[in-house]
Amino acid sequence: MILYAAILETIDSKKDAEILDIHKAYLQKYIDEGKIFAKGPFTDHSGGLVIYKVDSFEEAKKLAENDPAILEKSRTFTLKEWRSNIE
Repeated sequence: MILYAAILETIDSKKDAEILDIHKAYLQKYIDEGKIFAKGPFTDHSGGLVIYKVDSFEEAKKLAENDPAILEKSRTFTLKEWRSNIE
């Protein structure tokens, strides 16, 4: 199964804390739609990981780019195609 892993690195922790609830609500919408496989913060508080379960890299990129944490510039992201070997 091909998934898409977005590593979101915090660059403005103050702004990130301010928009955290909006960010979580945005992700919850796509969890409810089945487009997010997993998500969560890094334990070192440097950001978080979102694993998208969508049809293409382009779709995952669009979802990541429209995340409020990205739009508000509290985080940056790197997107990688990832192959799960769990069947």
